[in-house]
Amino acid sequence: MRIPDFELERYFARWEFAVEHLLCASDVEGYPMAELLALADDETRGLWDGLRLGYTESTGHPLLRAEIASLYDRLEADDVLVFAGAEEAIFCLLNVMLGPGDHAVVTWPGYQSLYEVARAAGAEVTLHELRESDGWALDLDRLRASIRPTTRLVVVNAPHNPTGMLPGRDEWRALTELCAEAGIHLLADEVYRYLEFDPADRLAAGADAFERGVSLGVLSKSFALAGLRIGWLATRDRDLLARAARFKDYTTICSSAPAEILGIVALRARTPVLERTHRIVGANLPVLDRFFATHSDWFSWVRPRAGSIGFPRLNAPGVTIDDFAAELVEAEGVLLLPGSRFDYPGNHFRIGFGRTDLPVAVERLGAFAERRLG
Repeated sequence: MRIPDFELERYFARWEFAVEHLLCASDVEGYPMAELLALADDETRGLWDGLRLGYTESTGHPLLRAEIASLYDRLEADDVLVFAGAEEAIFCLLNVMLGPGDHAVVTWPGYQSLYEVARAAGAEVTLHELRESDGWALDLDRLRASIRPTTRLVVVNAPHNPTGMLPGRDEWRALTELCAEAGIHLLADEVYRYLEFDPADRLAAGADAFERGVSLGVLSKSFALAGLRIGWLATRDRDLLARAARFKDYTTICSSAPAEILGIVALRARTPVLERTHRIVGANLPVLDRFFATHSDWFSWVRPRAGSIGFPRLNAPGVTIDDFAAELVEAEGVLLLPGSRFDYPGNHFRIGFGRTDLPVAVERLGAFAERRLG
């Protein structure tokens, strides 16, 4: 396989653990392990205390798959396959679904794996561009026009990274009906599900919507457990899931035993785990609202509807976001992610609001902007 460098990951490899304030993180402040273990029930505490560090089941611990299945309305444990993070799930699924002569439609800007793995597998990819002028919304007419006889897969990340876009219910229903009628699989990248600012906006999971719907989930984002590296695919298409399982034999084979037990703990205690996430995000959003209102001459954004990230734009003639971000990190130890890392034109950048140090980081960003742009 030949595949381009993952620009976002190369950027974070350089900066993520070298800066004081990661103001572009896609995840939420990591859950303290002691606090997570304190949420364990008697069964999971017994599993943890008696854990032996051997191999685990390649499909995932039965209790873990059962807990994941309970996140959906129409799924059973056998409709779930566990992976070492969402990244492995994407890699396996796209390799078994797509090949030379196949076509996929993928939302963009977006996570590079969602289209580059498809291209590396030999498929043609049409990027469905989300546009700031449309409020980053899906354009169903334009997406429909992208469908070909060879289209095998539509990929939509919602809530969306990096814009925070979330389709409306009618729009989502129209998309799933389009895919169902055309006999096309839909990969619903739902890693930010449960981080809707208004729970009434939560969409039907892709796996629940129709037989060819595939939901991608992970404990890294909404559940604030990125260090566990637990992701999954969920779908009623068990033949597709079996093909992905056979491909997984060539990647990780199985997940980490401690991570699986901690994942069961988190999913059984999902209410307090997600409440913590919403407290952090809910406290940080007003800070960003004030920042963008105060600095509207230099910055603008479409306020996200869900997730822990947004995609603002720097409006400073003669100043590129790449240069601004490079100077900011050197001067203030605050990291932004330029839109160029998504290969997206213009002066957009990703900002993350899931970390508890955001107020300090935003204060430093404002001070730097005053010096640099004022």
